[in-house]
Amino acid sequence: MDLNLLGFFVAVAETNSFSEAARRLGVPKSSVSRGVARLEASVGAQLLHRTTRHVSLSTSGAALYEQVSPLLASLKKVVGTLPEREEAPSGELRLTAPHDMGATFLPEVIARFTARYPLVRVDCRLTNRTVDLVAEGFDLALRASGARLADSSLKVRRLGAIDVQLFASPTYLARRGVPRTPEELAHHDFVAFRGLKHLGELGLSEKKAHVVADDMLFLREAVKAGAGIAILPTFLAQAEVTSGQLVRVLPRYTQASTSLMMLYPRAQHLPRKVMVFRDFLVEFLQSRPLSAPPTGG
Repeated sequence: MDLNLLGFFVAVAETNSFSEAARRLGVPKSSVSRGVARLEASVGAQLLHRTTRHVSLSTSGAALYEQVSPLLASLKKVVGTLPEREEAPSGELRLTAPHDMGATFLPEVIARFTARYPLVRVDCRLTNRTVDLVAEGFDLALRASGARLADSSLKVRRLGAIDVQLFASPTYLARRGVPRTPEELAHHDFVAFRGLKHLGELGLSEKKAHVVADDMLFLREAVKAGAGIAILPTFLAQAEVTSGQLVRVLPRYTQASTSLMMLYPRAQHLPRKVMVFRDFLVEFLQSRPLSAPPTGG
């Protein structure tokens, strides 16, 4: 049975008026009238006696009101004490993100977030597959995407640009030479992320790669081991460039074609834990943008 219909009925029973019930509930009078009529049809009994000036409970209506009213009051009390409605954010936040984000900036974000909001428990699932947030019960997802996301059931917030750059190991470049122009890349081994499209003047694509993988961390480690040249997000190669394990190749051809996106299910009332995490991550990335170039190299 639709609880909204019971709510309409209880409001009318307590005010003895469809108009007053509508004002209490903040809905049109016609909605209350139709709702009570639907409830009467559902239970197969007349619940209210109606005249032009007065509304009163029938015998069946009085019996239903006696049973339903305390139950609805209890439900309202339970809803009012849910963790999400408390002033301090609390409860479990289920987050999914790719492995490379989980191995770089995300652990620090979560550590700082839980320190600020100790009543929130973060369940972080790292995967490179596209997760169905609604079907799998996730609160939000982080994704790198260069295209508009078409799923209308999700709210999308762009958090910033992700610059990508060509990187290679010093040992590979010592063995094969340093390319000075995009045309010279054709004579080098290329390590590519699966699904990579043609990158403009660089002339690179998945089809021209010697090694293909679906994990950026694998690509980074393969490049460090000398497998070839790869296009990597600058935030993923920052530490390796600083330590000398990776070198930027053709640095003036940096591509800013990818964006960091936050996705969460559309909802009339967004859980407070999701709102504060969203705002916290925006604040973090404003102070430490992922598009900042690596030093050295």
